[in-house]
Amino acid sequence: MSRIEVKIDRMVLRGVDPANRHSLVKGLKSELSRLLADPATGIKSARSRRTPVLRVGRLSMDPGLSGARKLGSAIAGAIGKGLKP
Repeated sequence: MSRIEVKIDRMVLRGVDPANRHSLVKGLKSELSRLLADPATGIKSARSRRTPVLRVGRLSMDPGLSGARKLGSAIAGAIGKGLKP
């Protein structure tokens, strides 16, 4: 089994209510775990590297906790795309 370690030092999220932070992180973690574990994504073939900044562009957020969770999943998807070779 391979071990993948992802460190996110800082995320800048303008316009996100701090009360929704935990839902956003939960969505981010669950989707990123799913992407990294799925062999069909091709991420396992990615090489180890450091990416100082990953700009994902504009993402929209629906209001409330479910919107924050969906935004976390969208951020994870963008990270997954950034990891592919």
